[in-house]
Amino acid sequence: MAKQKPAIDWIVYVAVRCASTMFQVFPIDLNLRTARFLGRIWYHIMPRHRERAREHLRLAYGDTLTDHQVNDYALRSMQQITMMVVELMFTPRLVNEWTWPRYIRLKGIEQALDVLVTRRGAILVTGHYGSWELVGFMLATLGFPLTAVMRPLDNPYLNDYLMTARARRGLRLLYKKGATQNAADILVSGGVLGFIADQNAGRKGLFVDFFGVKASTYKSIALLAMEHNVPIVVGCARRVSDRFRYEVECTRVIRPQEWTGRDDPLLWITQQYSWAIEQFVRQAPEQYLWMHRRWKSRPKDEDAAAELPA
Repeated sequence: MAKQKPAIDWIVYVAVRCASTMFQVFPIDLNLRTARFLGRIWYHIMPRHRERAREHLRLAYGDTLTDHQVNDYALRSMQQITMMVVELMFTPRLVNEWTWPRYIRLKGIEQALDVLVTRRGAILVTGHYGSWELVGFMLATLGFPLTAVMRPLDNPYLNDYLMTARARRGLRLLYKKGATQNAADILVSGGVLGFIADQNAGRKGLFVDFFGVKASTYKSIALLAMEHNVPIVVGCARRVSDRFRYEVECTRVIRPQEWTGRDDPLLWITQQYSWAIEQFVRQAPEQYLWMHRRWKSRPKDEDAAAELPA
């Protein structure tokens, strides 16, 4: 079976490219209607994904959501993903340094710009919310030296295709595995490192509160910030309509002087940006990737019988 995988990867890649070509024939907003329809089909034919999204919503919100709200958020979350995938095919063509105001408005980013224009190094974090791809793409379009830390796709053909699309506006990419030294070099040279910071880090991660439930979080972001004395900018790209329209918002800037002298700055920093991510998720819960296994790993001292949904 392993020998067949390159062929399967190639077939999937060709299918994606063909679908992309077909979508390009139609206006983006019409394609987003199609994407919502595909998301609804996905919701109904993939019960495992649907139920995971529901369970995570109940875990995060408890009894504050009705069953109807849980089902609605789960459906719209899955539609959000299909819409974002379709938008990725169009973003390099539609968004550039002259056209971006047609599609994107900026909200509360003054403090972020104060950090970025100094070119003294910074870390940008976001979550699996809205269009996390658009955050980095937008900053690169505006001319900021952003390098996004990512895990490559399993399909090498699709991975190369996506990397090419990301690089069209100057967004540089750094693979997560073995990235420590390169990441340090980028910060020392005054660049900006971008992370999707709400990924499960396994049992060896740092457990912080996310929606009031312990969630394993990578230590590397806080460690890099502490070692190089650089601020952490927390932001997102939130969809503001069913059309290709977004607002890019900065919700928090964590500055070095805030963690200086604290008993456990590593834990404090990680908790602060996790809370900031939670803050913007709460503004539009339907735009979060609730299928994401954010709470999969549990602290060692937690009762195994009380394991959370994977």
